[in-house]
Amino acid sequence: MKILDWYIIKRYLFTFLMMLLLFIPIGITVHLAEKIGKILENEVPFVEVMIYFLDFTIYFAHLLFPLFLFLSVIWFTSKLANNTEVIAFLSSGVSFTRFLRPYIIGASVVAVLAIVLGLFLAPKASEGFNNFSYKYLKKHKSAVDNINVFRQINDNEIIYVSSFDGKNNEGRNFTLEHFEDNKLLYKISADKIKYIEKDTTYELTNYLKRDIGETNDVIEKVKKKDTLFSFHVDDLIPVIYAAETKMYGDLKRFIAKEEARGSSNVGRFQLVLYRKWSLPVSVFILTIIAVAVSSIKRRGGMGVNLAVGICIAMVFVFFDKIFGVMAEQSDFPPLIAVWFPNIIFGFLAAYLLYKAKR
Repeated sequence: MKILDWYIIKRYLFTFLMMLLLFIPIGITVHLAEKIGKILENEVPFVEVMIYFLDFTIYFAHLLFPLFLFLSVIWFTSKLANNTEVIAFLSSGVSFTRFLRPYIIGASVVAVLAIVLGLFLAPKASEGFNNFSYKYLKKHKSAVDNINVFRQINDNEIIYVSSFDGKNNEGRNFTLEHFEDNKLLYKISADKIKYIEKDTTYELTNYLKRDIGETNDVIEKVKKKDTLFSFHVDDLIPVIYAAETKMYGDLKRFIAKEEARGSSNVGRFQLVLYRKWSLPVSVFILTIIAVAVSSIKRRGGMGVNLAVGICIAMVFVFFDKIFGVMAEQSDFPPLIAVWFPNIIFGFLAAYLLYKAKR
């Protein structure tokens, strides 16, 4: 059986690699055709464009990893079935579970690749891809959630701005409240706050500070005031894709800090964290489904298996996107949103495997 195992493992990995090499250039070509106008308009240096498309390749491969895997397994398993090779294997006394073993070994190799990609390569590629997009391709869009920013920046202080312009480092209707032992000690407010990068200071317009006393409050009011704060402008409003650019350990610490600050983007950040582990698990689930669907020789040939496989893959992606948006836009738990598609399709894989054995 070692010959059969090696035969299937090599076909598994080779077809998956060919699927990546086939679709990634298509994705690059389509993306380039869509963005070439803005790239030329902004006179982007050639080296930056090359680095951008390298980052895009890794970003694109990681994004559609399960879909490529699923289609590649269906493709080569359907060829085995059409050539009656599957029937020959099973007729020789090999159980379907034993026939599935080399697929699981191949899936383990791909799952390890998915972990390495998600933990190490994808964060760096995501940073380069998104930085380039917002610098050259989305010049009129903001990469930050800059409306009604309300955050706890440390154990004692809470800040608020009604809006923040990341390009000019300016905020409107700024408020800072300082508490100790759950008691408000002072409150600072200003019509405008501007971060002065060269001095790492903040310029406040129409500055007002109220020190809360036992009987009387002390009020300080000036037209403009330069001062220092314990927060940095990047900590005040991190970019929306900040979580995608961090390694696993840094991401966990980042999420803990954002939770303490009351960030509205915690759900989005947690989705990125949980997907780093749900993706490798989905590799095994989709492999089992693909084998169960495509190992049967059908009258319509490979086309029927591919059609069924594409429908299943689209439903999987649909579930993943719908629950991801629910977690980002509501109080739906991100952990459930990430793992729910795997749970549903895990039951489907078990059912199809049971039917295939029979």
